[in-house]
Amino acid sequence: MSGRLDELRARIDAVDERLLELFNERARLAQAVGEAKRAQGEGDDGFYRPDREAQILRRVQERNPGPLSGETVARLFRELMSACLALEQPLEVAFLGPEGTFTQAAAIKHFGHAVRTVPVGAIDEVFREVEAGAAHYGVVPVENSTEGVVTHTLDRFMVSPLKICGEVVLRIHHQLLSRAPDLGVVRRVYAHQQALAQCREWLTAHLAGVERVSVASNAEAARLAAEDAQAAAIASEAAAEIYGLDILVANIEDEPDNTTRFLVIGTRDAGPTGGDKTALMLSTQNRPGALYRLLAPLDRLGVSMTRIESRPSRRAPWDYVFFIDIEGHREDPPVAEALRELEAEAAMVRVLGSFPKAVL
Repeated sequence: MSGRLDELRARIDAVDERLLELFNERARLAQAVGEAKRAQGEGDDGFYRPDREAQILRRVQERNPGPLSGETVARLFRELMSACLALEQPLEVAFLGPEGTFTQAAAIKHFGHAVRTVPVGAIDEVFREVEAGAAHYGVVPVENSTEGVVTHTLDRFMVSPLKICGEVVLRIHHQLLSRAPDLGVVRRVYAHQQALAQCREWLTAHLAGVERVSVASNAEAARLAAEDAQAAAIASEAAAEIYGLDILVANIEDEPDNTTRFLVIGTRDAGPTGGDKTALMLSTQNRPGALYRLLAPLDRLGVSMTRIESRPSRRAPWDYVFFIDIEGHREDPPVAEALRELEAEAAMVRVLGSFPKAVL
């Protein structure tokens, strides 16, 4: 038996040597790409290509023969691309902080661990960091499968010139964190209002009568719980590690498929990949049937609408803008034609960005 094990381990060592050689060969090629981009005068925002990365991840998932899952293979390649990109141009990515939030987890899922994540205190600050050039990209939450749209993110697009260049879908598991030894000691629970809402039924069943305190983020909740022996926080596993808390109860979210969608924002959007979305902001004339006429070109041209939200325009009472996501890239012929017809009908059309669909 030991002879067989020794043989297998020797083969693994040989494979590891080949992997090491190939990893570094890829890294050298990435450095050469960076040099070529600089020679062509590419700015800092030209080094990261979300369309190119999405195509690579889809390709390796499609060609993956197993036994590793497609998700595992994509995660490995994401980290490899992240490390190689850091050799070309280290990226700074602003996110809704502090350290340990789900938004930071989404940023790392999308960009890999080789980027520098920069925590800021509010969604509008994420936009400002990118607009000012202090960060290359930003990551902001936009909707949750349980609680719906994040209105602060949509409202910021009304005044920001930034583009959507990617999306991240993150499965959200809420942990109850505390220094307390058991639930009987807990007198208050800190959490972001969204997390409190997503765990409402569990809290009512298991911590009835315990004070629920809404704070700016779940990571801030974990920080407060670390200072209070009679408190608990609803936050992530990462927050438990950062703030030195124990997980009293795992996965307390009411909905087992609780998922949040995040947007990646930058100064320009992505090229077409064959699996894209386009986000639009529209306003209509205030007359009967205006919204129906506005959306008619999408139906006629076979362009699928995946989401629509309305928000007050802030220009006049009862005046609204519509945020719409459609299938396809703005350069795809049916989408391009639909946009031309929308511009002829709408009071205002703004393309917020075309971007690859999230690679799960």
